[in-house]
Amino acid sequence: MNLFRTTLVALTALSRTKTRSFLTVLGVIIGVGAVIAMVSIGEGAKARVAAQFEAMGTSTLIVSGGASTAGGARGGAGSRLTLTWEDLDAVRALPEVAVAAPQLRGNAQILSETSNWQTQITATTPEWFEVRSWKVTAGELFSHADVNAARKVAVIGKTVATNLFADQDPVGETIRIDRTPFVVVGVLEAKGTSSFGQDNDDVVVVPTRTYLSKVSRGNARYISGQIMVMAAARDQTTAAKTAIEELLRTRHRLRDGQEDDFSVRDLTSVAKAQAESAATITSLLAGVALVSLLVGGIGIMNIMLVSVTERTREIGLRMAVGAKPRHVRLQFLIEALVLSVAGGLIGIAAGIGAGQYMASRFGFPLPVRPDIVVLAVAVSAAVGIGFGFYPAHRASRLDPITALRHE
Repeated sequence: MNLFRTTLVALTALSRTKTRSFLTVLGVIIGVGAVIAMVSIGEGAKARVAAQFEAMGTSTLIVSGGASTAGGARGGAGSRLTLTWEDLDAVRALPEVAVAAPQLRGNAQILSETSNWQTQITATTPEWFEVRSWKVTAGELFSHADVNAARKVAVIGKTVATNLFADQDPVGETIRIDRTPFVVVGVLEAKGTSSFGQDNDDVVVVPTRTYLSKVSRGNARYISGQIMVMAAARDQTTAAKTAIEELLRTRHRLRDGQEDDFSVRDLTSVAKAQAESAATITSLLAGVALVSLLVGGIGIMNIMLVSVTERTREIGLRMAVGAKPRHVRLQFLIEALVLSVAGGLIGIAAGIGAGQYMASRFGFPLPVRPDIVVLAVAVSAAVGIGFGFYPAHRASRLDPITALRHE
């Protein structure tokens, strides 16, 4: 009996009990589908985290002021003004730093000729756009000349442009911030939503001097916000962080053992930690899904044992006319393999479909890893062979005379 004919015999036997065969492979379908869906969602979550931190800028450090204490209650980083404009100039001069820019923030009601919108105001210098890797889709960014001359110009995000100007071109139009008119010189490319649920595109960016003189009227000596820093290279982020900390401790005249009156956050480390957390969760979910494959394999073994019992006379007849034990063993192994591989293929389709549905609901990308698909099919085949071997071996050891007498 050759392999092709054995396969045909196995398929014929399975086709006689279609419903039972489908119920047998259901556990494999669920297991393979769950593995692919969970791993794909996990990969999508990691890709989203990476994209969100990429939107914040590559090799980015955020330098904030100190923490205030009032009535025994300690405020967060930046609640006390400790960073000066001279600190910013000193940070810019570090060899480990490519560019640095102030980031002053506030909220305001913005008015156009026909609409109004509550949004976030960010005051900064042109280097900020480089740190954030943010370009314009229309118009241009404001320049150092605009900052030095305290010109009333603004670059707006996509959300602000949509809500204030609908389908019109905002470039050249006038908006009012705290009753002060600003000319829109550019519209930023869309960045999407951050991992904290904040709309990155809901922002108006203006020059720092204009903001301090016309809108905020803040402290002239201290930076009432943060310093955004981009390291000279991706692999120099840690070195830049250390250099900034040493520089500021020296400039602020902090003694050994004295607590920093500032904080430096490394977004690369934060991104790496979030990606590792997502990978851990993905591994746990995939492990749980693999248990379903194990349960599916046990189901295949049970059904194959029932099949051996039901077909005892058929097995005896085959062996009586010349079939050898290895032929019987091969037939039942092929039946188990067909069931598991069919379940694996259906599970792949189900897993990708479920992953696409969940990805669309949560706004994740869905990167389906080919290696996981191949692994899922291989595991399902191994489950079929592994759990089908005992029933096949049991069938091959039946005595032909006893089998023919079986009722």
